[in-house]
Amino acid sequence: MSDPRHGAASGGGQTSRPPESHGPSGHDTVRLAVVVGALGVVFGDIGTSPIYTLQTVFNPSDPHPVPVSTQNVYGVVSLVFWSVMIIVTVTYVLLAMRADNDGEGGIMALITLVRRWGSRRGRRATAVLAALGVFGASLFFGDSMITPAISVLSAVEGLKVVEPSLESAVVPVTAVIIVLLFLVQRRGTAAVGRIFGPVMIAWFVVIGACGVVGVVDHPAILRALSPTYALGFLIGHFGTAFFALAAVVLSVTGAEALYADMGHFGRRAITRGWMFLVLPACMLSYFGQGALILADSRNISSPFFLLVPHWGRWPMVLLATAATVIASQAVITGAYSVTSQAAQLGYLPRLRIAHTSESTIGQIYVPWINWLLMVSVLTLVFAFRSSTALAFAFGMAVTGTITITTLLFFYVARAKWGTPKWLIAVGASVLLLVDLLFVAANLTKLVHGAWLPLLIGLTAFTVMTTWQRGREIVTKERVRDEGPLPEFIDRLRSGEVPTLRVPGTAVFLNRGKQTTPLAMRANVEHNHVRHDQVVILAIETEPIPRVPADRRLVVDDLGYTDDGIIHVTARFGYMETPDVPSTMAMLEPVCTEGSLRLDEASYFLSKIDLRRGKEPTMAPWRKRLFIATSYITADAAEYFGLPRDRTVIMGSHIEV
Repeated sequence: MSDPRHGAASGGGQTSRPPESHGPSGHDTVRLAVVVGALGVVFGDIGTSPIYTLQTVFNPSDPHPVPVSTQNVYGVVSLVFWSVMIIVTVTYVLLAMRADNDGEGGIMALITLVRRWGSRRGRRATAVLAALGVFGASLFFGDSMITPAISVLSAVEGLKVVEPSLESAVVPVTAVIIVLLFLVQRRGTAAVGRIFGPVMIAWFVVIGACGVVGVVDHPAILRALSPTYALGFLIGHFGTAFFALAAVVLSVTGAEALYADMGHFGRRAITRGWMFLVLPACMLSYFGQGALILADSRNISSPFFLLVPHWGRWPMVLLATAATVIASQAVITGAYSVTSQAAQLGYLPRLRIAHTSESTIGQIYVPWINWLLMVSVLTLVFAFRSSTALAFAFGMAVTGTITITTLLFFYVARAKWGTPKWLIAVGASVLLLVDLLFVAANLTKLVHGAWLPLLIGLTAFTVMTTWQRGREIVTKERVRDEGPLPEFIDRLRSGEVPTLRVPGTAVFLNRGKQTTPLAMRANVEHNHVRHDQVVILAIETEPIPRVPADRRLVVDDLGYTDDGIIHVTARFGYMETPDVPSTMAMLEPVCTEGSLRLDEASYFLSKIDLRRGKEPTMAPWRKRLFIATSYITADAAEYFGLPRDRTVIMGSHIEV
């Protein structure tokens, strides 16, 4: 896919999924290591939800408070349990994670599947669903801004439980932690990542143990396991229960991470981590907190920390802070990944991406996104100042993404697997009913903060769709300006354009092999020179995460085997970052028109400057937005790893 400013392909974060082993002994060790790694990355967000969920449900300052009573506590805890089972276990773990794109998951993978399989069933429906998917990905950016703010705030708020006089320090301490978190991103998290898994294992064991203590003190809370309490609360006290759903949804925040990180750890490792540790630990914590509230209604102020014995509250604050930092790290990394995938699929410009580890999967750093997130998270912390206030905003992003994921999954299930219509109708009706109930409940919080993730999502969606449309316009104009490549080659051979052949190898990056690289045309028509060996290199992004090495290159002599000009197509997956010099090194064995002197090769880039034209291709404000967005495009030479001292950039301009 071409970039309108530099005429080359966009890039993404390269990852490699560990193989899922099937044998005994050593293979079991590898499998356990993968599960531990998943526990450290995947479950941070959903695993820290017990800190603030029940506290938010019974928050007396809520515009629609839930009165504390025995039946209400049973109903709320039952709603939490069954919401987690339906949305996380059924929708994501059992269903959505089966819809993978060559092993990769997440909403961007679903968009790719919809575009691939839906094109056979109707172009309009496919376009609408793909647009919905882009909006879901846009909502994730709101999630990635709110999660670090609410998670770290909720953990640091434990200070005022331990020592009430420290309440004024909560916001400053949170801000310092967040600044440090974003400052270390450029160094990568490979070293820290090795301890993420053990820390999160300790976290789940501790919160589960604390929950057991609470349940033992009031075992009647286990009645909430029955769905009759959830249904009775929802039907018998609909007015109260409906508004409570806006806070209950906090228990499923982070569900998307299970799906999005499937490519890193595999479905099996994530499923085992969820079923055998994370789900039991979180549910024990929720039930323990419910028991604590039944014992004394004053415990609604902070049931999570009050569930911990006095002697363990300081260590719990420190452990909770570590867990929420890990949760924040996971969602920040997720934002990097979504950004790079969106750029590869043509919804965002190519941004500078740094790989921070040679051995750890998914370790990428996107500076522009990092600083944007840091400023946004700090703004949220200072504006809302408490986790309960932020909770009103949090649910909207989560429910929107979950609903869109459910809808896209059932479409893919029908289009790709041919699932019977009656089964699709039953499954989609039940799950979408649950999802839409949560969406409706969160809409009631619109004026209390739920507008924020919607605004962030709409802004990101507008930028992404505008960029996609602008690229289509620029590509059309470039095709006209560049002219057909076969005709240009024929003119060179006939001598119609007098040129001097100079020794050396020239590599021209281009969008395909139908048109002539602008830099090559300018070099011939204005400088009247061409190199002995010419490689026209087109980089294609395929809708799969990674392309095998044996499918990486396709060489075409363009009809002549004696003119020293060849065309090379280099294929990359949307999770890979193209490295042009390394790709060219693979070319030597298959080159058919002489030896390439790659150590001395010159690289030519065509840079496009955009100008706002008079043609009604887009609304004037979208033209301005498209041009403004183009200025954050990464430097092409740096992105493709080109040697600075041998790279030539030749410019042109296009009106949009």
